[in-house]
Order: sequence, then C-alpha cells, then structure tokens
Amino acid sequence: MRGAATAAPSGGVDMSDSTALAYRPIGDYALIGDCRSAALVSGTGSIDWLCWPRFDSPSIFGALLDRRRGGCFRIAPVSPFTTTRRYVGETAVLETTFQTATGVACLTDLMPVASEAEKARELWPDHEVLRRVECLEGTVEIDVLFDPRPDYGRMIPRLVDCQPFGLVCESRAQVIALRSEIPLVTGEPAGARGRARLQAGEARTLSVTYDRWLPAVLVPMGGAVRGRIARSAAWWEDWMRGCRYAGPYAEMVRRSAVTLKLMTYAPSGAVIAAPTTSLPEQMGGVRNWDYRYCWLRDASLTLRAFDDLGFTVEGEAFLSWVLHATRLTWPELQVLYDVYGEARIPESTLDHLEGYARSVPVRVGNAAIDQLQLDTYGEVIDAAWRYCARGGRLDRTTARTLIGLGRTVVRRWHEPDEGIWEPRGGRRHHTHSKAMCWVALDRLTRLCDRRHVQAEAARFARARDAIREAIEAHGYSTRLGSYVSIFDGETLDASLLLLSLMGYADPQSVRMRGTVARVRERLGADGPLYRYLDEDDGLPGSEGAFGICGFWGVEARALEGEVEAARGDFERLLSFGNDVGLFAEEIDPRSGAAIGNFPQAFTHVGLINAAVTIARLQGTGPAHAPVEASADGTRGHV
Repeated sequence: MRGAATAAPSGGVDMSDSTALAYRPIGDYALIGDCRSAALVSGTGSIDWLCWPRFDSPSIFGALLDRRRGGCFRIAPVSPFTTTRRYVGETAVLETTFQTATGVACLTDLMPVASEAEKARELWPDHEVLRRVECLEGTVEIDVLFDPRPDYGRMIPRLVDCQPFGLVCESRAQVIALRSEIPLVTGEPAGARGRARLQAGEARTLSVTYDRWLPAVLVPMGGAVRGRIARSAAWWEDWMRGCRYAGPYAEMVRRSAVTLKLMTYAPSGAVIAAPTTSLPEQMGGVRNWDYRYCWLRDASLTLRAFDDLGFTVEGEAFLSWVLHATRLTWPELQVLYDVYGEARIPESTLDHLEGYARSVPVRVGNAAIDQLQLDTYGEVIDAAWRYCARGGRLDRTTARTLIGLGRTVVRRWHEPDEGIWEPRGGRRHHTHSKAMCWVALDRLTRLCDRRHVQAEAARFARARDAIREAIEAHGYSTRLGSYVSIFDGETLDASLLLLSLMGYADPQSVRMRGTVARVRERLGADGPLYRYLDEDDGLPGSEGAFGICGFWGVEARALEGEVEAARGDFERLLSFGNDVGLFAEEIDPRSGAAIGNFPQAFTHVGLINAAVTIARLQGTGPAHAPVEASADGTRGHV
C-alpha cells in the first residue's frame, strides 16, 4: 500500500548504526531481468535481491532486506577497489568495472533473453542469471560467495556438489543450480565460496539457473557463454529499434523505456510498480510496502508512454491485461492485481527479517486491495479511449466491460474514497477521484459518439456534467485560487496536477494556473514535489518527495506555456537518477538519496511523458491522440 507524507523526510541511514551501515544505498543498485523476473545488483557486485520464478515470488537472494539471513551472490575483487558501471548500449546487459591497485576487472551481469524462434531451437532453463568476470589489465584476485536462501531467507538449503554439473540445491520442487568456472567449496552454516587469480585476458563464468522440477536444464559454459551474451544484447538492441523517440533528453527517455520493459511480465503484458518490497520511504520507519504488483491507476499514463515511444505491442498487451484483470472483479474495480490478474493478495509481514537498514515491518502482499479508489475507473476507461483514438477497435466483450464500469461510476461517484495516495485514515471526498470519474464518463461518452460502444451516452453525459458542477463548487478554493485535495477544504496534493494532464481542466485556464502555482509553493522541494504535507494519513513518520509528482509538475508547467522553465525543472529532476539512469519511488531532497521501492515504474513513466510533452511543444516529438473540446468548452490534454 502506498503511504503518504506528513512532514519533511528524516534523511538517510543512521551512520551511528553499524547494522544499518552494512546496507548499500538504495540508489547503489542496478537492475537486470528477462521480462519475467528481475535482480538487483549492487555497485560492489552483489546480487542482493532476486525472486524466482516471477516478480512477486519469494526471494532466492534477499540480502537487500536482511544482510545476515537474506542470502546473496557476490563476485568482487579480494583487495580494495573502486567501481564504475554502465549498461552495454541500449540493453539490459550490465557491466561493472573494478579498479584495484594491481589490475582492472569487468563483471558482466544479465538474465539471458532470446527470441521465441531461438528458444525453440535449443533447450533453455526456466530462468538464468549469467555472470562473467574478465581481467582487463594486470592481475585481480576474485572472491565469490554463493549463498541462496529461498523463501525470503526462511530456508538454508543444502548445496550438493554434483561435480561437472555444479552445485545443486532442491527446495520444495524447485531446483537451483550453479555452474562455476571458479572452484567453490561449500561451507558452514551455508553457501559456497571460492577464489581465483585472473591475469589480463583471462575470464571466468558463473551461471545460476532455476527450474521448477527435475530434471533441470544445465546450460553450456566455455565459448558458448559469449554467444548467449551477444544474443541477449542483440535481442535488446532489436527491441529498442522500435523506439521512435529522438527528442530532447533521448538517452534518459530511451533508458527509461528499457527499464519499463524490464518491469513488464511478458506472458501477460502486466507492468509491475517495482521489483522490490519494503524498501522504506523513511529510514527506520514503517512506510514499507510491497510494490511487486500491478496498479490499474497506472494504466492510462503507462499506455501513453509506450505508445508515444512507438512500442504499440507493449501498450496493447498492457491494455489487454488491464481489461482482463477488470473482468475478474467486474463491474467493480480493485486497486491492484498480480501479474496474472489475481485479485486476492493478502498482506502479511515477514517478522524474521530485520528490514532494509532496520526498517520494519517487511511486508508481502498489499492491503490496498481492500480500498475504494474511484480514480481507477478513469484511468482504465481513458486507456481504452487512447487505444481507440489511435485506431484500435474494441470487441463486444470489452465494450460490455467498459459500459459496466461506466454504470458503476454513475452509481458511486458521489461516494467518499481513499483516493490516489491510499492513506489509512478513512474515506473522504477527494477532488482528484471525482475528476477521474469525470474522465471515465467523458471518455465513455466519446466512445459512444464514435460508435466504439453502444450504450446510454446521454446518461453518462448527464452524470459527467453533474460531477463537474460538484468539483467546481466544492473542489476549488476561491481564497487560495486553487483546486484543493478534499472537497470544501484547503489542503493541496500533487494529484491536482493531473486535472490538466488528464483533460479535465484547460492547462492555461486561470484555475489551473493557480493550482500549479499553489502546488509548487506548498509542495516544492527544489525540483521534486511531495505528494502532500498537511494531511493526516493515519501513519506515523514521514517520507520524501515523490518521483512522478515532480515530472507531473514539469508537464503541467510546460502545458501552461512555461516550456523553458519546465525544462529547467526537468533537468533538475534528472540529477536524482543513479549512475545507470534508474529512479526510485521517492527522493530525499536533503541528500538527493533514493528512497522507497526501486526502481519505480511510475517514476520512469512520468519521465517519459514529461519529455514527450516538452518535445511535442517544441515541435520535435510525437503527437498525442487528438486534443478535443471538453463538454464545457475547455480543451483537455487527451
């Protein structure tokens, strides 16, 4: 469940706490994956987070949440070193270069991927992490620690040395196997360790694979490794050739596209919020949530990002997943689902784990499934509208699904809800939620007018107009000159920026200009924006600035005509990415540190959309779906 802010952040890890010091900064990690699962690799060559067989499975390596119990797979020089990192071109192949006093070594990390045709020609394991370390200069002694701890560290498996077939451990019908060209010795209490001294030009490969049942697939080593690395890099480069974006900030936008692809579950098309759970929004605090699921609220903005970059296949697959998931709870919508659309995701805590930098509880599952968030209806129906506006067609079942969702909005829009930020303080009348209900019915009316669906358009239009009347009467403060978070209140939150981005309000209207100005004044943090600061969300502690909110601010400012100022804000936000272009859920404005789950898909979506808007307004970017007049004569950014 996504928490909310009540005050400024507390800063980073407590440097007086020796346990906390054992944890790498959240922004120290890079992401590798195969569009089914993902791993976080630290700047010191340690895989500290890996869940198999899919994103929300129990971890195999979980040192990210408990350095002692979680398990890791580390490859690094024995002697002190410094590192630099990069992704190879526009791929998800990661290179970490270690500089020591005696030499230089390069560690290549990836989850091999290939086309379906290539997979059909040869046998592949269910999952693999491939790691190749090569000495580039001088001499470097390499240390390896392989310490899997399945089921979130609750199991210490017995590693069996199967000689030429490597180390194998079986756990509840899953087989984890390591083939290593560096000899490893199993030890107590667990894990295996080994060392190798490499001269310039020498390389060693390690491959850990996962299969659900015996017999396991063991991949070839030796010369075949270079081929698998090259094929994986070629797969990513071929995919990126579909990216049509060439506007400003192209390198960051295109890297964000790769990051979104890494968080896409290929078998279903779902896009998870993040590959991690329980990375804290405040160090040592309780705002630790499981984001390895799919939020319907992300639908429209994510679809727009894929489409504007040219990835229509991914956009359509994501929309198909969204519509499939909604059918499981139709005509009501749940806040989130798993990658296959499962609606039952109970929240529990892993009390045996100490949490990142002692931030507890560690949560799996997400209690937001029990909330009412009316804004979700607008996101889903707007995503379908965007698809149709770009030439797509709806089948009868999908049209029926959308009509049912619209009828639910007509019936429930006047109810209070928890709202976009999912506070645990009860339901209220959120302006953003009402505006997204307006979006839902506005898009349905347009779909009816275009004959994509056949339904009671007049009924939807009447309810849409009633929602606008309510928002303009109760969701706007004349004294502040701004829309407000809660009806008849005077608090502000960053979701108000979406009123122009989603087409409810004219970006250049007096009311919207005032709203953007007030939000920047109250929630601004030298570039980033807090979600909100002056509301009680029912949770102790505080959080940092929210990544995507800053990018919403950039886009809203650009749309009101302040393009150069928006570019300045955008460039300031880019400085909070890490060395390989990844962005967290939140930013600590005091230190610039990444906090919260990492990397965050929604932040990268915001980056892409803001850059595309700037490019479009400068005449260098792709066009959006048509901008049309809203029911009251304002022009929405649709």
